[in-house]
Amino acid sequence: MTDIYPSRITAEAQMLPRLDPVVHSEWTENAPLTPQQAEQFDRNGFLVLENVFSPEEVAYLQKQSKELLSGPKGLDPETVITEPGGDEIRSIFEIHTQSKVIERLAADTRLAGVAQFLLGDKVYIHQSRLNYKPGFEGKEFYWHSDFETWHVEDGMPRMQALSMSVLLADNTPDNGPLMLMPGSHRVFLTCIGATPEDHYRTSLKKQEFGVPDRQSLTELAHRHGIVAPTGKAGTVVVFDCNTMHGSNGNITPYPRANAFFVYNAVSNRLQEPFGVKKPRPSFIAARGEPKPLMPRSGPLMEEALA
Repeated sequence: MTDIYPSRITAEAQMLPRLDPVVHSEWTENAPLTPQQAEQFDRNGFLVLENVFSPEEVAYLQKQSKELLSGPKGLDPETVITEPGGDEIRSIFEIHTQSKVIERLAADTRLAGVAQFLLGDKVYIHQSRLNYKPGFEGKEFYWHSDFETWHVEDGMPRMQALSMSVLLADNTPDNGPLMLMPGSHRVFLTCIGATPEDHYRTSLKKQEFGVPDRQSLTELAHRHGIVAPTGKAGTVVVFDCNTMHGSNGNITPYPRANAFFVYNAVSNRLQEPFGVKKPRPSFIAARGEPKPLMPRSGPLMEEALA
């Protein structure tokens, strides 16, 4: 397959044009978003959805996530990533296959239905994780475009994927919220430097390859600005696979947690990686025949009662 988004192969970074749509469906009255929301996602590369879940559902998710983050008991040890230089859990990957509650959340029509509309196809989970940024010690996530890594290291062909972050704690301006550059999704910023073998073993704690150079980041920031959406627990932040984003460390006493899902179009299934010889393991990037989600409606707590 022709590589239309080559990266990590030149001595200097390049800003290449985006060759894919952002919103892959035409809006109709049956769409799960308003025309204004669809236009905003197309223009900015992200969207904040408030009051998606009821207070009871939020409390239910918080209880379940607290139990999962309290320790790796019953979890695949390979999927549990700790903070750099510490034992605090940073992320639990492939969480939708290890928790019935998170599996049900990922398939909820309030999330998966929006993903299907924006991506114009049936969707499957490319990656899922439970993120935790503990108080006082939560480390930063450096600036990056997810698609650059998914393309180079996983073999995702086109920009037909998106991420959804379900806030499980209040995100304030102070506790390391997600930061995005609105409009940055319109260009593909290449990165410099060949990727070491098994790069994922260190990059999940601290990414040093596949990160943008400072000059290009400065140019993008001056061009687009930086925003940091905040919100109460239960808020959902949706952002395009190519939107430049990152987050600061958390030195407040208030932890930050979120359930994180990457929805990929079934027609955009992974190929061979475009920039490495060996793809990352499946707990980071689902390979093989995609399993389309069947969006489900109703309160999340019904899963516990089934």
